Amino acid sequence: MVPVEDTALAVTDTRGPGCPVVYLNGCYADQSHWRRVIDELGSGWRHITYDERARGRSKRSADYSFEACVRDVDAVLEARNVDRPILVGWSYGAALAVHWANRNPDRVLGVVPVDGAMPYDWIDDAARERIRTLFRRLRWMFPIARRLGLAARFSAEQHAEVNIGINESLGALGPVLDGLTCPGRWVIASGGNLGGGAEEMERARATLTPALARNPHLEVNAKVASNHSKILRKDFRAVADAVREIASAHEAPRSHEVT
Repeated sequence: MVPVEDTALAVTDTRGPGCPVVYLNGCYADQSHWRRVIDELGSGWRHITYDERARGRSKRSADYSFEACVRDVDAVLEARNVDRPILVGWSYGAALAVHWANRNPDRVLGVVPVDGAMPYDWIDDAARERIRTLFRRLRWMFPIARRLGLAARFSAEQHAEVNIGINESLGALGPVLDGLTCPGRWVIASGGNLGGGAEEMERARATLTPALARNPHLEVNAKVASNHSKILRKDFRAVADAVREIASAHEAPRSHEVT
């Protein structure tokens, strides 16, 4: 357990000998969803996963904001003495990865956003009410979803406000992506998800195209057949391949040194 501010985060560190890879979860998810990616990469890497505040085995907090989650990345890296990791983030975690990398360019090797960190500016008052209504209707599912690692230990209203907060921040993500100086390799899903249909999700994904055109460090590594919810379960190999590519790009200059 890593103490941070008014809470403590449950962290798993394999202490492997290779490059550190830090995995940032989906909005309400726990660290269990990374198991297939970790198994695919193998024991030669140092895999670090953790549960965000009130998710998984981590403790509750008075602050569930996006900025609190950014601070938690710092807390975990400091506690585990991690230097220059690759950040792999799914959905909400993808936005965390690019924000942290933008603010700490000398402390990161690269980022792998998994169907997230797309500068889709769509949120308005009607959308906020739609999100709040959706979570009120789904409140009966939360006890089941928690057992599956897909819900937090806070109220339906708090779930909705966390979701609204991240969607509000996506509309302002363009300058963050423009400012990234590390490699970014996206793995993009297909189809819709619980909160958005296939057409809406494809519009969101399309907003990456101009951002990637402006920044040569960033590209889509793969677009896979699985949808947003199933991508880590069905296309874990594509995520692992993106991690390997960033690590290889970092090692390539050294392989050409003359001794």
